[in-house]
Amino acid sequence: MRLLIIGNLDGHIATAGKIALESGAKVAHEESVERAMTALRSGQGADLIMIDVRLDIRQLCTNLQSERISVPVVAFGIGAETKLAVDAIKAGAKEYIPLPPDAELIAAVLSAVAEETSAVIHHSSAMKNVLSLADQIAPADATILITGESGTGKEVLARYIHSKSKRAQKSFISLNCAAIPENLLESELFGHEKGAFTGAISRRVGKFEEANGGTLLLDEISEMHPRLQAKLLRAIQEREVDRVGGTQPIKVDIRVLATSNRDIEEEVRQGNFREDLYFRLNVVNLVLPPLRERDGDIEALATHFIAKYAEANAVPAPALSDEVRAMMLAHAWRGNVRELENTMHRAVLLSHDGVITPDSIQLRGATADARAHAQVAAESTSSDANGGQAQAAPPNGATALVGRTVAAVERDLIIDTLNHTLGNRTHAANILGISIRTLRNKLKLYSQDGLSIPMPGEAERSSV
Repeated sequence: MRLLIIGNLDGHIATAGKIALESGAKVAHEESVERAMTALRSGQGADLIMIDVRLDIRQLCTNLQSERISVPVVAFGIGAETKLAVDAIKAGAKEYIPLPPDAELIAAVLSAVAEETSAVIHHSSAMKNVLSLADQIAPADATILITGESGTGKEVLARYIHSKSKRAQKSFISLNCAAIPENLLESELFGHEKGAFTGAISRRVGKFEEANGGTLLLDEISEMHPRLQAKLLRAIQEREVDRVGGTQPIKVDIRVLATSNRDIEEEVRQGNFREDLYFRLNVVNLVLPPLRERDGDIEALATHFIAKYAEANAVPAPALSDEVRAMMLAHAWRGNVRELENTMHRAVLLSHDGVITPDSIQLRGATADARAHAQVAAESTSSDANGGQAQAAPPNGATALVGRTVAAVERDLIIDTLNHTLGNRTHAANILGISIRTLRNKLKLYSQDGLSIPMPGEAERSSV
């Protein structure tokens, strides 16, 4: 956990820094927003920024956004400064911490940001086999390709490998190749010199340099354009990078992990992915099984997420009813662990009397509906066999599509998937099996047609 404190380190602020240190954080300090931005551009890196509420928080947040530096910002100030606290939140701060600092509050904020994501919760034999291989190869420096469906926990496994490696005390840097436009990804990876392109207002260190000594995760690498793949291959092989606009190569000492939710061999055959890069990445391949093949993990993961979101919402952790357990085991979990987590988050908020009942669960997807219909039909058949009068036939889902255009069905599928992922474009594109670029283009067309497009976080707010 890397903490950057911005402001004068005197009195209460110094105490807050000491509390953070005692909680295991690595604390750095800069006196001004300008000096903090310079440090971040130089590759210092931070997982959380705490800034004096009297400084220009809006300018800090604007700078971070314009330079694509994704770090949560927390403001702190004397407890009575209510107006400043409100202004800080409006300016972009995620939270406000009153001073004098409370040790438990500081620890809670650090814990929320640096939540332990290297712990892999599992009981199934399928996951035990994966982790056994991960434990065996973690101490080495071999490049690892982690594959599996969207939402199976590929980044969590990557962090697990880093935590078990000889680089565990160094930085773990993750870059989502699908979330950054192609024309900016090269700069994000390798950095740039001042004036290298429009908007390059100063030198910026890339992820390769920021991860120096530690581990670099290239998430969803199969989304990277083939043109950039050639430069990436050289960087991995030679362990050196060339900043955009730079004249001298820079040596780096990193371990590279990569993930993909696609069949990369098929991408190679189609010419979308370089074969030589694939072989370079695929020294060891760890394949994460989908959640539907991990029945033994479903309840354990559900219990974990229930406890997590009960604590986050300051409510007692509700219990799972037997009906919900049966529903979860019958569900296909197309979104895998990510879908299960979102489902349990909603369930905690919608539960009654300390129990999660079927009314608290919102399972989506045609497979879940089909299984539910099949269960109704089976119960009806059983009733008839026992002399009952009830009869039911499972609805034909295909019949409901007759009379609709392919474009309309595709549009509804995309919007429903976007609602399912709480507005997250990258996750929706992964589930749909299309590129993030294709998804954005379609959403732009829908928006131009006057359709309301879910934004990140809107789906979650509307569901509660």
